[in-house]
Amino acid sequence: MGNVINLRQARKAKMRDEKERLAQANRAKFGRSKAERLETEAGEARRVRALDGARREKDGSDAS
Repeated sequence: MGNVINLRQARKAKMRDEKERLAQANRAKFGRSKAERLETEAGEARRVRALDGARREKDGSDAS
């Protein structure tokens, strides 16, 4: 005789496996560590400060 399996449990196990496979793909595609995100944000902040510091004119509020 063959093995008896519960079809409901097999179906749920298959769904869990599919979700895990999709999650792994998303982690590979979108995943960055917290340190990598913070480094990117800090670099962007430095770039904005450097551009603002190099402006020739201030905002139009002081113009007469």
